[in-house]
Amino acid sequence: MSDAFPSFAGELRERSDEDLALLFSARPDLITPVPADMTALSTRATSAPSLLRALETLNQWQFQVLEVCAALSDPFTAKEVVALSDSAAELVVKHLHKIALIYRDGSGYRMPRAVRDLLGNEPAGLGPQSATPIDLKVIKKAPEAAQAVLNKLIWGPPRGQVGDIRKKGTPIEWLLSNNLLIPIDTSTVALPREVGIFLRGNKVHQELQITEPPLEGPEVKSAAIERAALAAISNTLRWVEELMNFWSEETPNALQSGGLGVRDLKKASEHLGVEESCTAFIAELAYLGGLLCVEADGRILPSTNFDLWQNKEPEEQWRELIELWKVTSRVAGLIGRSESRNITALSTELDRSNAALIRGLVLDLLLANPGIAPTVKSAQKAILWRYPHRRGISITAELVEWTLREAEWLGITGGNALSIYGAKFIKDEDSLGINSALPKPVDHILVQADNTAIAPGPLTIEIARMLSTFADIESRGGATVYRFSEPSIRRGLDHGHSADEIKTFLSKTSKTPIPQPLEYLIADVAKKHGKLRIGYANTYIRCDDPAMVTSILNDKKLEHLSFRQIAPQVLISDTESDETLDELRRAGYFPSAENAKGTVVNLPIQKRSKSRPKPPRIIGEIAKPSQKMLDAALRTLRTGERAAKKKPVGEIPRTTANETLDLLNEYLGKGVTLRIGYADSNGGVSLRIIDPLSISLGTLVAKDHATNAVTPFKIARITGVTTA
Repeated sequence: MSDAFPSFAGELRERSDEDLALLFSARPDLITPVPADMTALSTRATSAPSLLRALETLNQWQFQVLEVCAALSDPFTAKEVVALSDSAAELVVKHLHKIALIYRDGSGYRMPRAVRDLLGNEPAGLGPQSATPIDLKVIKKAPEAAQAVLNKLIWGPPRGQVGDIRKKGTPIEWLLSNNLLIPIDTSTVALPREVGIFLRGNKVHQELQITEPPLEGPEVKSAAIERAALAAISNTLRWVEELMNFWSEETPNALQSGGLGVRDLKKASEHLGVEESCTAFIAELAYLGGLLCVEADGRILPSTNFDLWQNKEPEEQWRELIELWKVTSRVAGLIGRSESRNITALSTELDRSNAALIRGLVLDLLLANPGIAPTVKSAQKAILWRYPHRRGISITAELVEWTLREAEWLGITGGNALSIYGAKFIKDEDSLGINSALPKPVDHILVQADNTAIAPGPLTIEIARMLSTFADIESRGGATVYRFSEPSIRRGLDHGHSADEIKTFLSKTSKTPIPQPLEYLIADVAKKHGKLRIGYANTYIRCDDPAMVTSILNDKKLEHLSFRQIAPQVLISDTESDETLDELRRAGYFPSAENAKGTVVNLPIQKRSKSRPKPPRIIGEIAKPSQKMLDAALRTLRTGERAAKKKPVGEIPRTTANETLDLLNEYLGKGVTLRIGYADSNGGVSLRIIDPLSISLGTLVAKDHATNAVTPFKIARITGVTTA
């Protein structure tokens, strides 16, 4: 290539270390891994995957300027770009050069062919360049019908279909004869790029989007923001804990196709007292953090990591969860959405490659606009300006909405405005101040006369876990209200707690005396519990009370179980024992399970997964390189360039094995430079220039002129030797 047309690789070689460091910081994929030399770097920088990543770093205005550059012929100047856009484009041109989407040619610039190909043949809706000169003055003389044709093509698409371009006396024929249209085929014409720009008033875009759309929304007082954020942080941590404890007792099974079933999600939502979308999000958070596992048999259980997580300080718990949320490629907002079929929580269909990027842009937007609770529409406009690209564009606007919603659930925002804790997290500060701001856990409850108990603050782990076994949460807030009922007491008995244990726990924990109605409720349920027993042999019922056996046989709500009486105190059914237990409980009975020895089977209080947690993989963006990485990359590239310059040229010598060994021994240690052919591990042979130093165990140690280092060469791989 002549000096008049410098290569992209050549221009990269001329860049300073500082310029290359800026390039690698903006496009870290270029040094992941570090290329051998500048030629390899230029090849990678113009590959489609790398260019797509680079384009995605551009905002709407930068992308418009790039389209203006693509509309111009090489070489072009910054002044030409400004003339077709705005004076603010000059700074953008420098940025495009910095990230190597264009490169210098003297006082002008060129655009690599790969970039033009990626932008397409019709940048900003402009047609192809004309191969023949065009007199633009004739446009004023064009017939009215010809003017109408041009007006239809001005803002694109620049191509149009006609009946037959060869037909005489038509507006198309006049435009073709004056080179104002280009014939593509017998029925297709295109507006030349030069004509299009002229008709657009010497502009490329109809509307320039130089500045980001302003973020709209009410201003929120900082005190209100912090109150709402703290409540959300507390809720999130409590939801995770409650969901894991609930699933350790009422374990759901994954669907055959993978993921959490709709019924199990609804059941968990009712237990938490939140909407299903929020429950699905909490389940995803726990899955990301390795707090739950999907067992080989399909059971979804908390892992031992959950027990470790519970013993951490609230700030550490929260930071772990939101760090994973920020970088994950999984999109919880897709859950419940029907594309080809319903997308479920914990399934493999939630990954979207641009999810982490959009989340990061939303957080940056909130950080730049403190105190504002943005409307969803204004946030979407701002993000689409910051990220105007095509990858995943179909859900970009929805991703913005879901990110704002999830940030509110997490407490990154409070009242939809960025909280101080969210701001500190985004800035990656060491201390967020959550531990001191949240109320301390309490170790007591207040039992009321209406079979409820009030927890005046967040309970300690042990008390919360025990209480949730035989009480249901009725309402949440600064104080949590638990309700005791027949089903909740029965659940506690199922999990191995006796009536005396429940009463003793309440007496020790409550600051108020246990009311008599609650004592009667516990005693009454305990008296009924286990009187009716169900076995695990598809299925038998054993009961010492003949009247109860008769009642079950005559109960219309249980007809579908098809019980048969095989003894005065024994019924059997073809229904599975688990289903029979559930059906009898729904019908108002109080059965308990028994094993083959007739012993009552108590459910474990806290089931845990026996498998190692396997959190979903994160499809993230390549991290910005550290200064050490940048320095190492620059050293490697400069060394590779020096080696490439010293790379010898000429024919590769060929000698027999005996001749090779004789020649090496003859010149060994004499300071004579030799040319050798050397085969690599893939069988490729290269020419190397060396100074032989010693031979040992089938290996030649020599100074390699290309690297200027002492290098070992396997003699068996040397194809030939000759003097230089």
